[in-house]
Amino acid sequence: MIFRMKKQIADESGFTLIELMVVVIILGILAGLVVPRIMERPGEAKQTKAKIQIEGLETALKLYKLDTGRYPDTEQGLEALVQMPDTGIVPKKWREGGYLEKGKLPLDPWGNPFVYLSPGANGDTDIISYGADGVPGGEGEDRDINSWELE
Repeated sequence: MIFRMKKQIADESGFTLIELMVVVIILGILAGLVVPRIMERPGEAKQTKAKIQIEGLETALKLYKLDTGRYPDTEQGLEALVQMPDTGIVPKKWREGGYLEKGKLPLDPWGNPFVYLSPGANGDTDIISYGADGVPGGEGEDRDINSWELE
């Protein structure tokens, strides 16, 4: 009787080859559906990162304005956030160490500098990333990311 129970338990443990094949096929189907969707995400992630960077630059510009009474002009550019301007109207109360945490101006996620206009056409300042192609306009990943269009 004990021998039969041990044999019965031994016979029921493990997977058959057919069960393993079914699992492998299901995993293959799932991978075929999921992988293409994941591969589309890097472009979307870069666009999100650019939006976050623009928001950070806008915050730094507001701090600059609080200290100096005005935004840097287009000629001074975003560089005024990391180095005291020596052209145009030179601020009297520029914050020692600058206005960006790491002390250097970031590039957009595609390695291009942000475009800065002050006064801007759409507000006090405009900050633009031209997307993956680095030129104005475009669709998809090449689409421009503009400070005045952020939510």
